[in-house]
Amino acid sequence: MKIAILPGDGIGPEIVDQAVKVLNTLGQSFEMETAPVGGAGYAAHGHPLPDATLKLAKEADAILFGAVGDWQYDNLERALRPEQAILGLRKHLTLFANFRPAILYPELVGASTLKPEVVSGLDILIVRELNGDIYFGQPRGVREAPDGPFKGAREGFDTMRYSEPEIRRIAHVAFQAARKRSKRLTSVDKANVLETFQFWKDIMIDIHKEYPDIELDHMYVDNAAMQLVRAPKKFDVIVTGNMFGDILSDAAAMLTGSIGMLPSASLDANNKGLYEPSHGSAPDIAGKGIANPLATILSAAMMLRFSLNLPAEADRIEAAVKKVLSQGLRTADIYEAGTTKVGTAEMGDAVVKALV
Repeated sequence: MKIAILPGDGIGPEIVDQAVKVLNTLGQSFEMETAPVGGAGYAAHGHPLPDATLKLAKEADAILFGAVGDWQYDNLERALRPEQAILGLRKHLTLFANFRPAILYPELVGASTLKPEVVSGLDILIVRELNGDIYFGQPRGVREAPDGPFKGAREGFDTMRYSEPEIRRIAHVAFQAARKRSKRLTSVDKANVLETFQFWKDIMIDIHKEYPDIELDHMYVDNAAMQLVRAPKKFDVIVTGNMFGDILSDAAAMLTGSIGMLPSASLDANNKGLYEPSHGSAPDIAGKGIANPLATILSAAMMLRFSLNLPAEADRIEAAVKKVLSQGLRTADIYEAGTTKVGTAEMGDAVVKALV
């Protein structure tokens, strides 16, 4: 089993190192190869997604990804900025289905900003479409406004668009995910304003006919954002588009106490995937040894379960994370009085120890 290790920028190398440490403890025969990506890719080869890195990603059975982004590259043209690496991987590998579970461990109830009675027992799954929407829609750019009240002025523009096959394939993924859980699915759209999402909603309703055992409801994205902080446990599985999913999954992450606890999986039609923490590269704390590696370690567990068909090993990692939390070990982002603050490597070592 070949795993492409793409640490990236900022805290990426630190947190990926801890996940690799955990994988190496499992007793499995993994072939791991590391390559630069993001700002590190640009520094090494003049592009955030070097040809050799993309080739490795295509050849691997799964990809473990850190994070990309660094302020020093903010002035580059958009096509060369670090963030284009993750967008490029999603597009080149057709990673269209993003799974972002938001689970609040009992030990971290106090770390959430919501009242315990509102958030205790939280376990939701956000299914985000990754290949369409305004992030990839064309045309886009800066031009002279052809119409409107400021005709002739410079304007920036992007295009929101979804094809029917794109919506149908993510809908099936979401309905099937709901079938394995509590058989409840919420489709989040903005159909009252956007033609793209009226189209989305119509197709969701049509596909629902194939899943009569699933309870489907629809919610506008602004209301969904409000309900996530008002009554998050009313949700089970949420399916939505690329931009809305990006925003809502980060909001959901904070319900769990810290975005440092939120893993994710981005899958193609054959369950080959890219696995990464939902947080960013955090260059302000890079190299300080204080980043939380648990989201990356839990992403590695998702990789074992979805792409490498090693569910027992995935269960071992998740159980080890729970054990470490029950022991009171906390990185700075989830620390509270009465617990023990540890650094990035210490947390990784604790998970390794809990595995054996």
